[in-house]
Amino acid sequence: MKLVVAGNPKEYADGLTIAQLVELEKVETPMYVTVSLNEAFVESGDFAKTTLHDGDNVEFLYFMGGGW
Repeated sequence: MKLVVAGNPKEYADGLTIAQLVELEKVETPMYVTVSLNEAFVESGDFAKTTLHDGDNVEFLYFMGGGW
């Protein structure tokens, strides 16, 4: 199946979950990543049960704090 991952077109086997994609993409600090699937946020507790489909757009987002 074809996915767009972080703006890049890629191909993966059918039946892939978000949790598996996070692992395959070697996402840094996966416990702190937020995932957007087709512009909708996915709860981290749902990563293992959310199956990706051909044409899906996946973004990995990190929220950072800072300042004074």
